[in-house]
Amino acid sequence: MPVIDADTHVDECEDTWRKLEGTPYAKYIPVTVSMPPEEAKRAGYNATTSRSWVVEGRLQNRAIRDEINHPPRVRRELEDVPGRLKHMDEIGVDVQVIFPTFFIRYNTRNAEAEWALSTTYNRWMAEKCAPTRGRLRWAAVLPLLQPEKAVEELRWAKEHGACGIFKRGFDLDRPVTDPHFFPVYEEASALNLPLCNHTGHPLPNHEWDRGFPIIYSFTSLVSSSIPKKFSKLRFGFIESGASWIPYAVSQLGAVKRQSLRGQKTKMPNLYQIEPDLFRENRVFITIDPIDDIESLLKFGTEDSLMIGTDYSHTDISANLSALDEVRGWADEGRITQGQAKKILETNSHTFYDL
Repeated sequence: MPVIDADTHVDECEDTWRKLEGTPYAKYIPVTVSMPPEEAKRAGYNATTSRSWVVEGRLQNRAIRDEINHPPRVRRELEDVPGRLKHMDEIGVDVQVIFPTFFIRYNTRNAEAEWALSTTYNRWMAEKCAPTRGRLRWAAVLPLLQPEKAVEELRWAKEHGACGIFKRGFDLDRPVTDPHFFPVYEEASALNLPLCNHTGHPLPNHEWDRGFPIIYSFTSLVSSSIPKKFSKLRFGFIESGASWIPYAVSQLGAVKRQSLRGQKTKMPNLYQIEPDLFRENRVFITIDPIDDIESLLKFGTEDSLMIGTDYSHTDISANLSALDEVRGWADEGRITQGQAKKILETNSHTFYDL
């Protein structure tokens, strides 16, 4: 079974939006500008780097990455796809699942703009990944403001190589359990495409810790009827590590304890609260090498944990040696070889249906 990097990224570039040129939607093409962050802030923009996209009249960060501590730009932007595949061979990866960078931050209430940018991105990704014979796979970005359009785009994406759906925890300022998303969930279940709840940024002036939407989405989903309502849909929680699992499970246990208040019933310990929680709800989580793997496995997560390098990025989740660290856990006896194989291969294969 192939080794799968469950969380990588592409850095979008001018070529990403080229299909919009000469169309009525050309006005939505993101344009790159350079401006010192302090100058941007004086102008009322929230920019933290000196290079930004201008989209719908707003500045949005476009990272400047050095060529020493990151893969070269041509690989990050998929200009040199063979070079990216060669690098994958060097670090022992057979398949990369690619998530966007632009859409981690981009939020809009303009349905037309959302549709134009998301569908154009999907077509660009499909074209870039198609020649790789399955080695590069991608998560579709959907125009969620229009559920009927999102369903239509989801079908197209499935036919053209997408292996998941990119979604932030609070897209449209709505929780993941909001019925607005149900048409997408229903179609995703029918198409055997998983829902990938990925870290992301909120609407302007709505700030939160990067991990909170993931934790909230997890507890909301497993506490709701959604896993039963969409009985084939798999739920992923991507790029926030897994150290939050004990806290989230303890909160679910607190709810159960509250329902037993006044009864002479001994509560189970933390690992026994919901022993089949992850398996029964078809939950999959990408871990970080810093996570306490021995503790996490006690929660019944052996068939749910995956690993990603965050390839292309520089944030706290980025670690090109992440897969080697999992192999090291097995060599050190912290986990078994079988558990390492599940984290590196089997679980991602099952989640993304590769």
